[in-house]
Amino acid sequence: MIWLPSFCLAGDSAAYQRTAAFGDDVVIVAAYRTPLCKSKRGGFKDTHPDDLLATVLKALIEKTNLNPSEVGDIVVGTVLAPGSQRASECRMAAFYAGFPETVPVRTVNRQCSSGLQAVADVAAAIKAGFYDIGIGAGLESMTANPMAWEGSINPKVKIFAQAQDCLLPMGVTSENVAHRYGVTRQEQDQAALESHRRAAAATASGKFKDEIIPVATKMVFVLELINMSFTKIVDPKTGDEKPVTISVDDGIRPNVTMSDLAKLKPVFKKDGTTTAGNSSQVSDGAGAVLLMKRSLALLKGLPILGVFRSFAAVGVDPAVMGVGPAVAIPAAVKFAGLELDDIDLFEINEAFASQFVYCRKKLELDPEKINVNGGAMAIGHPLGATGARCVATLLHEMKRRGKDCRFGCHDLQLTAQMCITNLNAGTGMGAAAVLERGDYCDDLCNARKVETNNLLSKDVP
Repeated sequence: MIWLPSFCLAGDSAAYQRTAAFGDDVVIVAAYRTPLCKSKRGGFKDTHPDDLLATVLKALIEKTNLNPSEVGDIVVGTVLAPGSQRASECRMAAFYAGFPETVPVRTVNRQCSSGLQAVADVAAAIKAGFYDIGIGAGLESMTANPMAWEGSINPKVKIFAQAQDCLLPMGVTSENVAHRYGVTRQEQDQAALESHRRAAAATASGKFKDEIIPVATKMVFVLELINMSFTKIVDPKTGDEKPVTISVDDGIRPNVTMSDLAKLKPVFKKDGTTTAGNSSQVSDGAGAVLLMKRSLALLKGLPILGVFRSFAAVGVDPAVMGVGPAVAIPAAVKFAGLELDDIDLFEINEAFASQFVYCRKKLELDPEKINVNGGAMAIGHPLGATGARCVATLLHEMKRRGKDCRFGCHDLQLTAQMCITNLNAGTGMGAAAVLERGDYCDDLCNARKVETNNLLSKDVP
């Protein structure tokens, strides 16, 4: 019997060719996030954005015992804040977290895909040999930086229809998707209900505890606290403070019903189907992912959560920007040498139920593989942070499932063996990445039996 390395065959148990560069795989050794809180009225409404980022950056160092001076770069996905100000805030956050001045920081903005783009940028830099260790992160405070257009608009936009569509409110593009592709109000409300149900179940069972880093902050006194625990409550009348900790997502509605959702009126179109209930929540939060070469992770004795296998960013019609995942996911899967059926879990951003339902139906995905712990409609969608949040959620779920889950995709998520994470991006883009569960890989899993040696030359006796 002869054993040979398996080549890149979609559906094969080894899916891609192992080579001598196996030790140079780009791996993820830690991924954490803050709780996600409702903007302007949730747990982080009085929290500085840099404090959110500092919390998860510090957690990466403390939980891995990594020397922060070894980090080659910190890349932060962020969307709404003015570029120069947010870049300064991110640099400040790195100092708060204990990084020395020698570690550089930069930001990246690919709209809602920014957090994932940050992780992909770091993975690419490590693969290229620019450095061996890096951090991809995401940050958004939609309390501090609400969605708004600053300055005048170039009148030239009226000449170019697609450029004009870049200015459409996201909710209008959601209505366009629903109308163009026949996604009903009931389908959208059902998707929202399922998102809250799954997120509530995940929270109750403690599934998010491994990925969430509690945040110490302050909050102006509120009369009623629901499903939240705060770090510090400040009474505006007396100035008295009481230490508390924010440790859970505060937008999940465990008891929501279809009847509740049906009562909500359309927001963006009089006879439309997009409501506050079947849209993602406007949120505050941060996430961070630590990546390095596999050989270095093994040398340091760090557990490998996942392997970064592929990434794809695509452009789509801005008028229906939410369909990005339906294009990005197949591209990322193909780059990984896989097929959609090879994916065990999918983490697809729920910007709006209309686009989520469309992408699920278009790709003919098993609903039981998608957003198994809920999505943005329940957990929240802090634009720049969602990509990093999805990576953390996906990898920790893959770890829990063990040998039954190898690949995941984040638009993002493949399967329990392999997973995909995916995000749609404003102005008509989408991005997706394929992740493989870290402990599934070993030096021998590239071997498979063959009955004959077809690689020998016919001239060999």
